[in-house]
Amino acid sequence: MNNADKIYNLAVSGVQKLVPYIPGKPIEELERELGLSHIIKLASNENPLGPGKKALAAIQATLQDLALYPDGNGFNLKSALAEKYAVEMSQITLGNGSNEILELVARAFLTPDLEVVFSQHAFAVYPLVTQAVGATAVVAPALNYGHDLAAMLQRVTEKTRLVFIANPNNPTGTLLGHAELEAFIGALPDTCICVLDEAYCEFVGDSSADDSIAWLNLYSNLLITRTFSKAYGLAGLRIGYGLSSPQLADILNRVRQPFNNNMLALAAAEAALSDTEHLQNTLAVNAQGMQLITEGFKKLGLEWIPSAGNFVLVDLKQPALPIYEALLHKGVIVRPVGVYELPNHLRITIGTQAENQLFLNALADVLSN
Repeated sequence: MNNADKIYNLAVSGVQKLVPYIPGKPIEELERELGLSHIIKLASNENPLGPGKKALAAIQATLQDLALYPDGNGFNLKSALAEKYAVEMSQITLGNGSNEILELVARAFLTPDLEVVFSQHAFAVYPLVTQAVGATAVVAPALNYGHDLAAMLQRVTEKTRLVFIANPNNPTGTLLGHAELEAFIGALPDTCICVLDEAYCEFVGDSSADDSIAWLNLYSNLLITRTFSKAYGLAGLRIGYGLSSPQLADILNRVRQPFNNNMLALAAAEAALSDTEHLQNTLAVNAQGMQLITEGFKKLGLEWIPSAGNFVLVDLKQPALPIYEALLHKGVIVRPVGVYELPNHLRITIGTQAENQLFLNALADVLSN
């Protein structure tokens, strides 16, 4: 080992072995690699409609103030969220995407002698934040590609400080029922915090996604995380939030960095909350696209996992990485999910109808060769 490499030995043990999260391939990267000009990206569960008009107008109105620091407490956005969900502002933690909330709760509550329970095929950030702080990950086997709550509960011990649940789950799109999920939360000891990751809740299509808000009055150890990156089309601004008891939020805000949300993100998110027309358009495009893509899978003789999100996981019945690479050469970026122990699957974000059809045409072409 040379002198420069010795720096790795100075890092804490969890970080030394950490493999960074690999995001979906950017369009610009594929352009550089292959020299392609017309590329569609269906890899990162982004909103194909982009931001709504209200969010864009709020951004434009805020540009003149960029020399100033943003409101470090996010008063206006917290007020809008509190009104929407009928909670107190003291119950809200704002994050640089909901991803930051996941990191904050790990930093605030985990130590190397504690454990975290989550499911097989669950969001890749859960093991990352667990390992980064040196805690022990306890993985429960999936049930039909989704969370097996009974198996997860069996793995909860006096050492378990956090349980992560994604609902709908990324990358599989599976959805837990209201009654079974509440029963699970209620069965947890009060020494264990349940992190309910609802990044895709807007796509569920009924009121059940808001049922979890009422649970905050019942379970002080519940943290709900949500984001503006998906249904609201603000992924590039990195803005999300957590809802919890005031006490839990107070702890998270102690480790949250000052000014972790930029001024444009705060303004755009506040405006997006009231843009019901854009949200409804987004849900309609998603439903139409889901139907088109799954019908296309059926025609190709492929199986898929029914999804409650804005993406769908297709089973190619063969190693997916070569198919992914072949699609890249056709200018189509999708998401391989081998890191989730699903080497034969690809995750496809629902795009516009034109993008969805281009993907299906490219996939049919690749599979026929």
